Amino acid sequence: MDFEPTLLRAFVAVCETGGFTRAAQRLHLTQSAVSHQIRRLEEQVGRQLLYRTTRKLTLTEDGEDFLRHAEQILQGQEALTRRFHSSTASGAIRLGVPENFIGDRLPQLLGRFARQYPAVRLEVSVSVCLDLRAKVDAGELDLAVAITRSDAEGGTVLRQTQFVWAAAESFKRPQNSSLPFALSPPPCALRAMAVEALTASGIDWHVGFTSANQHGLRAAVQAGLAVSIFAQEEIEPWMTVLDANDGLPPLPEAKYVLISKQGDQMPCAAELGRLIVDEAGFWSERARMRQV
Repeated sequence: MDFEPTLLRAFVAVCETGGFTRAAQRLHLTQSAVSHQIRRLEEQVGRQLLYRTTRKLTLTEDGEDFLRHAEQILQGQEALTRRFHSSTASGAIRLGVPENFIGDRLPQLLGRFARQYPAVRLEVSVSVCLDLRAKVDAGELDLAVAITRSDAEGGTVLRQTQFVWAAAESFKRPQNSSLPFALSPPPCALRAMAVEALTASGIDWHVGFTSANQHGLRAAVQAGLAVSIFAQEEIEPWMTVLDANDGLPPLPEAKYVLISKQGDQMPCAAELGRLIVDEAGFWSERARMRQV
């Protein structure tokens, strides 16, 4: 049985993006066209590959097996294309990404780009304490995902979010002492957001723990050492959200935006930006489903 590559690509795109709408955007097709391709594929296979509900889309057991084989087939085709029709694009693209942006899907994104542009060198900076917008403006990065306030202008909006204060459920506020916070060292957009809100509130506080990475901050919070700032979708079951009832000021709504340096840019940089937009959509949908 021969499967059309276009049908396999549609199926993989639906699985990777989490839905028909995002898959259609990635493939530059209409949603109905993608739905039709999935129906054709299921008819050809003779098995149901996807469970569809109004809330989410999941793979059947046959679908999980089929996805693994479909990915292998498409990877093999990509390898043939690279071997005999390699992209002529070369050079380097410098990308900056906040550590908490798309989590464990970042390696998958970078891998897809590297397979498509094998001669392009990626230089990636992942951190929560870099001023990525300033680095793009200074010409030190070609592309970056930056955290800004919702009312800030510029860039392609990838995801809206609400930041909140959080601590471990076991956290006990110290008596007759200032409130400890775990923050990244400056320059850091989240630190600046937190300090501005705390300073304006007039409460007694201090930085009790500093870490340049998200794992360190999360560990400090989990150990009950301090309060920190997290996106609402990053809240874990062991955390408790603190608000005005706990004496803490509200935090502003924020957004993640994709920004690029001005002037001439390698064509493949635009493709990397498109992949980031796709992955941001998948990450947002997965985070939303976790909250349902």
